[in-house]
Amino acid sequence: MSEGTEATKILGEEPDERQLTLARRVFGILGPGLVTGAADDDPSGIATYSQVGAQFGYSMGWTMTFAFPLMAAIQEVSARIGATTGHGIANNLRRHYPRWLLDVLVLSLFIANTINLGADIAAMGDAANLFIGGNIKLWMVGISVASLLAEVYLSYVRYASVLKWLTLSLFAYVATVFLADADWGAALSGAFIPHLAFTGASMTALVAVLGTTISPYLFFWQSSQEVEELERRHKKPLFIAPKSAGAELRRIRIDTLVGMFVSDVIALFIIWATAATLHKHGIHTIGSSAEAAQALAPIAGKFASVVFALGILGTGLLALPVLAGSASYAVCETFRWNTGLERKPRQAMAFYGVIALAMLLGVGLAFTPIDPMKALYWSAVVNGVLAAPLMAIMLLIGSNPRVMRKLTLPPVLKTIGWIATAVMAAAAVGLFVT
Repeated sequence: MSEGTEATKILGEEPDERQLTLARRVFGILGPGLVTGAADDDPSGIATYSQVGAQFGYSMGWTMTFAFPLMAAIQEVSARIGATTGHGIANNLRRHYPRWLLDVLVLSLFIANTINLGADIAAMGDAANLFIGGNIKLWMVGISVASLLAEVYLSYVRYASVLKWLTLSLFAYVATVFLADADWGAALSGAFIPHLAFTGASMTALVAVLGTTISPYLFFWQSSQEVEELERRHKKPLFIAPKSAGAELRRIRIDTLVGMFVSDVIALFIIWATAATLHKHGIHTIGSSAEAAQALAPIAGKFASVVFALGILGTGLLALPVLAGSASYAVCETFRWNTGLERKPRQAMAFYGVIALAMLLGVGLAFTPIDPMKALYWSAVVNGVLAAPLMAIMLLIGSNPRVMRKLTLPPVLKTIGWIATAVMAAAAVGLFVT
């Protein structure tokens, strides 16, 4: 080693190779769980959390603390099913349950995802117009086409890497809170001490938060992505070699916990951001996530508004492929068509065709005079009705030795999963009552 090289190392001008290796290993562990969690904070989710913060201030922050173990458990269940069986949720439903049940669940998922796509595309068009200017409709088309082309033509490894880097856009909302000068005492109190008035408004807010946070499309996406990970690394499903499955299941748990934690914390920061600005200044109702960004400008400054809008664009670019992709996985597994982002378009024409159809329908919906917030409400109704029975079926699949062999769900995970299912069932009932 030369003296110059030694001096460079002593001065710290070159990065420590061990630190780089550790960073690569950590980033390598994080995959489907991180992307799934980040996609949960899509523009329509941002609109929901913004409305809760504007309407109730800091007092409903505890809903995110309450939701974290439930969402983490059910996402781990979906990931385990994919990795253990080598099949996504729809494929397992087709193999082990009546066909009519599969058809109803997949059709409901496709409808809800299409509505969500339309609302997200409209929100991203508004955000782009707010940030850059120009024609909103042209932005909606351009964003949709760019997202579709990336999903179809980028290799899976590169595409998954792009999605992981896009998760950094979520931290725009952390910055917004600090720019807004939040009341940290009230924020932390609201996050850990439940405040719930049993009124129609507060119950609807609770249902909206749970319906946005624990969504069926996330189950299908993460389960199918774990199957893709197995195929990419040329590994067999875990049930074939259960003794060597420990490391893979630990990776799934870490990835899922980190992904859901990031999702949950960012949602909490969105509530705090709008509580510190809109609610504090008497603005208790907003129509969309872009409207929330616009309303921030005269209160927290133009920079905070721009940061909020940039977050909408970043999370939207992350959520569009997840929404369209999860719908396509479900439909194609139902009909036993080739699936997978690892495949070339000519190898999975139906798979990419369904993605294109879902995106096209979403754009079409964004161009109609339908109120995006009303569309999201009905999407929440469909998701709310769909979530609880789907979660129950997933837990039955995960507990079935015929399906999972020796890798059935551990008791703690099953217990939390059934609690989450009961909560979502109660939320669905509450949705109709309120």
